[in-house]
Amino acid sequence: MNIIKKIEQAEVAKLSADKKIPNFKSGDTLKIHVKIKDGEKYRIQIFEGVVIARDGGGVNSSFTVRRESYGVGVERKFPLYSPSIEKIEKTRIGKVRRSKLFFLRNLSGKKARIVEDLAAASLERKADKE
Repeated sequence: MNIIKKIEQAEVAKLSADKKIPNFKSGDTLKIHVKIKDGEKYRIQIFEGVVIARDGGGVNSSFTVRRESYGVGVERKFPLYSPSIEKIEKTRIGKVRRSKLFFLRNLSGKKARIVEDLAAASLERKADKE
């Protein structure tokens, strides 16, 4: 195995040791709990939206989340192993046919909805119970 891959795997294991990162893909709806510095204190702010892209691999992997806020589309790109991410929750599993959902930028309202994959959701719930 390549030395760089070994170092990268060790770094990923170290960064994700205290966090549980769910298995997610494009089309899934996530709640990302982000640490924000507010003056001298830190607080947690939740950003909920649809994953429209996943980029990179290993330590450099990131994902883009999109939501509509007061009629305006808001996108945010998060590094997966960032220390500013407190936790990630998967709320819905989307049924999509492509990995990059940039076409959602041109849609709004009901047209921008993604169908929920009920079969995958029930399988995941079964796996969580066991």
